[in-house]
Amino acid sequence: MMLNLIKKSHLFRKITMCLFRTSKASHLLTGEQAEERALIHLREQGLQLVCRNFRCKHGELDLVMQDQHTLVIVEVRYRKSDHFGSAAESITPAKQSRIIAATQTYLAANKINPPLRFDVVALSGNGQLDWIKNAF
Repeated sequence: MMLNLIKKSHLFRKITMCLFRTSKASHLLTGEQAEERALIHLREQGLQLVCRNFRCKHGELDLVMQDQHTLVIVEVRYRKSDHFGSAAESITPAKQSRIIAATQTYLAANKINPPLRFDVVALSGNGQLDWIKNAF
């Protein structure tokens, strides 16, 4: 009986949270804003958007762009402060592996095999934007 009460109270919290949630968490909004700023910058540099936020079991591709004949996979990273490392430094080898695996899924799903490049757009809380081509 106690387990049923726990399950019911947990379900009640979930339903209540869904019903009364009016906006996204601030860290999600900050991430979306960072992606939008990166997208604007890359478009100004002549890249064209192909896909945004491609999701699969391996993870997510923030931006998929076209730079002439090259498909560019862009990881967007934002750090409010460099106190615990820069935005670019936050892309670990494990994260790189997930991005590569997600890219393979994207290519297979779209039946394409173009030249590829992996870029990083790193944004910091002070407004600095760094575009790192061929980051990995």
